[in-house]
Amino acid sequence: MRLDKYLKVSRLIKRRTLAKEVCDKARVEINDRPAKASSNVKIGDKLAIRFGQKIVSVKVEDIKENPRKEEAASLYTVIGEVPVPRDEKEEEAYIKGKE
Repeated sequence: MRLDKYLKVSRLIKRRTLAKEVCDKARVEINDRPAKASSNVKIGDKLAIRFGQKIVSVKVEDIKENPRKEEAASLYTVIGEVPVPRDEKEEEAYIKGKE
């Protein structure tokens, strides 16, 4: 499934057009690689989404074309949330310290 559609059906992002814009601004990564809106999402992939002042990491658990509102949260598991570093040096230091 396309990344922008997955973000919408899983309700991580409310609208598909917004999901596409977020991807185009390089704010989404799949398995630690920048992803485009057309990137393919598979079960087991790890997504990192930058929302304003935090980065949310999730693991793809399931893929459904049209899940119900109640099923949407079961499509992923939140791995963690971290605050966004203020500059690139701070971000690199955080990533190196995490590995």
